[in-house]
Amino acid sequence: MAGFGAQNATADQSSTVSVATASDDNAEMRFLELANLISQSCAPDVSSGTDDVASASTADTTAGEPTPYSTMPILVEEVPLTAEEECAAERHALRISRAFSGTDTATYEGMQEKLTGLGYPAARIYRMPDFSGEPVARLDLRVGADHLALDVTGTYLGVMVEAFGAPEGVSVTEVRLEPQLDAPTS
Repeated sequence: MAGFGAQNATADQSSTVSVATASDDNAEMRFLELANLISQSCAPDVSSGTDDVASASTADTTAGEPTPYSTMPILVEEVPLTAEEECAAERHALRISRAFSGTDTATYEGMQEKLTGLGYPAARIYRMPDFSGEPVARLDLRVGADHLALDVTGTYLGVMVEAFGAPEGVSVTEVRLEPQLDAPTS
């Protein structure tokens, strides 16, 4: 037997789930609109070739075979970005860098809140291990057959944003990034 008000409690729970799902769907729709606008602004001229697309789609993305008792994740190599994806990466990185400029990004939660405020759905933001005590997140910006993802590292003055290519069917957390070393200055 159900107690007094049990039916209303059930109805309230299901409506809360519907609101949360609708909110998640709205965030994803807003992100897709943003990604589409950025993609359109980076679209190539009709006269340009398709060499970049062909080279990126044929990249070798195989991972090593796991050992039977290994608990470590098998990391895969990043794939090259097309010219259009590099353009989109620059635009996303600029938006993010400007939003975080002059702010101390001390926690992952603060970083995630700011990124969701910029229109990136929480479902596309992945926590990574801290780097030298600073929070790190990865953004999965792949839409369709794209490979674009971002690595966002907090600093005391904002964030550093690095673009990389994530293979299809692989989580952005499983991509091994090559360190980007600065050229010697002297």
